[in-house]
Amino acid sequence: MLRRIIPILVGALAIGALLFASKYRTEPTKVSGFIEAHEIRLGSRLGGRVAKVLVEEGDAIQAGQILIELEPFDLLARELEASANLAAYQSEYARLTAGFRTEEIAQATARVNFLTAEHRRLVHGPRQAEIDAARAQVEVATAHVRLAQRLHKRAEELLRSNSISAEEWDRAVEGLAESEGILRARTKELQILEEGSRAEDIEAAQARLDEAQAALDLMKAGYRAEEIAQAKAKVDAADAALAIILAQKKELQIVAPSNGIVESLDLQPGDLTAPGGPVMSMTESKELWVRAYLPERFHLKIGQTVPVTFDAFPDELMGEVTFISRQAEFTPSNIQTPEERSKQVFRIKVTMRSGLDRLRPGMSADVWIKPRGESP
Repeated sequence: MLRRIIPILVGALAIGALLFASKYRTEPTKVSGFIEAHEIRLGSRLGGRVAKVLVEEGDAIQAGQILIELEPFDLLARELEASANLAAYQSEYARLTAGFRTEEIAQATARVNFLTAEHRRLVHGPRQAEIDAARAQVEVATAHVRLAQRLHKRAEELLRSNSISAEEWDRAVEGLAESEGILRARTKELQILEEGSRAEDIEAAQARLDEAQAALDLMKAGYRAEEIAQAKAKVDAADAALAIILAQKKELQIVAPSNGIVESLDLQPGDLTAPGGPVMSMTESKELWVRAYLPERFHLKIGQTVPVTFDAFPDELMGEVTFISRQAEFTPSNIQTPEERSKQVFRIKVTMRSGLDRLRPGMSADVWIKPRGESP
């Protein structure tokens, strides 16, 4: 009898021990979530007609890769025009800042020297040698007149006696008139020289000299600061206009900002896109994380490493807790009982540190944690 009871008691004790151990044993705990990634919606601030579509949905893309190209329309012509305007304004600005050429200043200096000499000549009047020469010319003309008068008188006497012809008489008359005319001219010339330069001529020469000197001073001083500033402003405006066109030209290409996957793309060459509107979307592959909700009774810390498993493959990957919400969710506004408080959860973000090449947004994931009070 005793032999039958002992095995029964041992079995009952074993079962009790197992029940007790299972009641107080802490099982690993997990919270479920999904893999998420940054979604980027790409487009062009310029918009226009699609020229080329270089990728398809699901393609892996690299940072800087050209995804879509738009037709330039009139941008190329506007770029040439803006470049030409900038070059013209830069040339004008360089000309103003450099000032007048050396040859121009030398030419203006020569003109000032010439007008200075002309003014000095008028102020000083004729030289004495010129006056003496003119006086000598008057004396010669006077001698010619006397000779012509004698010839005229002789011819007149011969004419009364019919000893000369009418032609000879005419020559004598013309010779006297010519000599007298030359004498009058030489006399006037001497008078002009003796009187000197007229005041009006001196004043006109002075005005021409002042004008030439002012032009020379202007050339040496260069252009006014206001003119240079205006030219510089035109250069800056033309440069800004060209920069705007170049920025618009860059918008003709929709480029991947980072590595990732093309998620949504429904474009064909010839389609029109609106300025500033998204035309496709991509997800970044450089950062993937699990969004999950942690019950209040469990404890995690920022920076803590936790294992993560996935339904898609059996491998256990590692993630880092990078965010824990400070605000509880799914909680009644007025908590009255411990049972209601147990419903509080906090959103967490577990950033994956391995397996990024195999993970995809939307995959189901389990983040494994341990209860409060147990060492991590």
